[in-house]
Amino acid sequence: MIFNSYEFIFAFLPITWIVFILLNKLELYRLSTIWLVVSSLFFYSWWNVAYLPLILILMIFNYYLGSVLRKSNSGRARYLLVFGVAVNLAVLCYFKYYDFFISNINLAFHTNFPLLHLTLPLAISFFTFQKIAYLVDAYRKETEEYDFWKYALFVAFFPQLIAGPIVHHKEVIPQFAKAFKILNFENISKGIFIFTIGLFKKAVIADAFAAWATAGFDTAGKLTFIEAWIASLSYTFQLYFDFSGYTDMAIGAALLFNIRLPINFNSPYKAVNILDFWKRWHMTLTRFLTKYLYIPLGGNRKGTVRTYVNVLIVFFLSGLWHGAGWTFIFWGTLHGFASLANRYWQQLGLRMNKYLSWFLTFQFVNVAWVFFRAKTWEDAIKVLKGMAGMNGFALPEKYAGMFGVSHITPVKELVLSAITGTSIIYMFVYLIIAFIIVLACRNSVKLMDDLKPGWQMAFFASALFILSIFNTTKVSEFLYFNF
Repeated sequence: MIFNSYEFIFAFLPITWIVFILLNKLELYRLSTIWLVVSSLFFYSWWNVAYLPLILILMIFNYYLGSVLRKSNSGRARYLLVFGVAVNLAVLCYFKYYDFFISNINLAFHTNFPLLHLTLPLAISFFTFQKIAYLVDAYRKETEEYDFWKYALFVAFFPQLIAGPIVHHKEVIPQFAKAFKILNFENISKGIFIFTIGLFKKAVIADAFAAWATAGFDTAGKLTFIEAWIASLSYTFQLYFDFSGYTDMAIGAALLFNIRLPINFNSPYKAVNILDFWKRWHMTLTRFLTKYLYIPLGGNRKGTVRTYVNVLIVFFLSGLWHGAGWTFIFWGTLHGFASLANRYWQQLGLRMNKYLSWFLTFQFVNVAWVFFRAKTWEDAIKVLKGMAGMNGFALPEKYAGMFGVSHITPVKELVLSAITGTSIIYMFVYLIIAFIIVLACRNSVKLMDDLKPGWQMAFFASALFILSIFNTTKVSEFLYFNF
């Protein structure tokens, strides 16, 4: 079940919330917790019930292992921790990376080991990180003796289950005690408000860009300069509005139940350098990798060379976590080297004009997304060649003469327009609007926090909701469901 579907908006969410409120009114708090766990598992099973046993087994395994770790001495606990982390990673690797590794072995050694072609269990990357963090904290004696149902709700809570934010037990489980005992109308209004913004981001903005990105990356055989830039920028904006829209909807849905999830996006395309970008983009992933990978590797405590190696390891694994493919690994490595260059620049005490710095950062991020989006190396090279002008410059005949430039080739219709049925001018206008939104508008979470209920807010949210609902006839899953 996805957030931008009629089933979720008009059936699952209101029914789950109403029963939750009624159980709390009757002071049946334990039953209310169980109701949310069962509802969340139903939400998960809607996609494919075959993988429900997997999430249940891992949930029970990690809860009881965490309880043992919390009480064990350091010698025994170390082996238990290694065992627990290994089990979680083994499950992840089996479903997500088995075919990738085997196909590369077959290619390198000319073998013919069979591939499994497994369907990736929904959310496996996200709940694996969540459970590993819990085990590590239990080993460090940083967890409490949590009730099983509260732990189960922390793991399975449906707003964050599928694609994050990657929540930490200390910031969510303590909220449960208060969440079940009050009916907070401020949280309800703020939750509906930011849920509506997220729905609008996904249904109206991201899905429009999706058609152009798909046409450019997957369908078109060759892209000219303008088409390639439209395709790359379309994916850059699609990914942001899709994922941040999901996060806004997750935050909003959780607030209806008095649970505050952490911010995951803080206007990342306003970043003025690559380090700033990663402080704003998928912030809970950055937090997890920093605390549970970068710092245990030594962080910046063991000299410059070791620091740089640690940074590259983190970004390499970040790329691999996002997808079982060399294009993902290359994307992560690109960001790793960009981060090293940024760090070295700062160590030298050099400065750059902030507008130029923003421009270079955005262009790097945009180019790197090409590898993230491309299904094959050939697709990535196709788009990059077009962006570099290697396939020529072309515009529709009625616009080509407006610029008076001889090397612009007049054509009857651009390939992207032919595939999508959308005029080039409409695409340009949409891209300009997207730039204005990401650069000039306030972050949606800050808008929510400063929200003052009134008719203006109600009218604004209602208008966005109606526009979004009209677009849900073209329901599409969120991009990060694939990771």
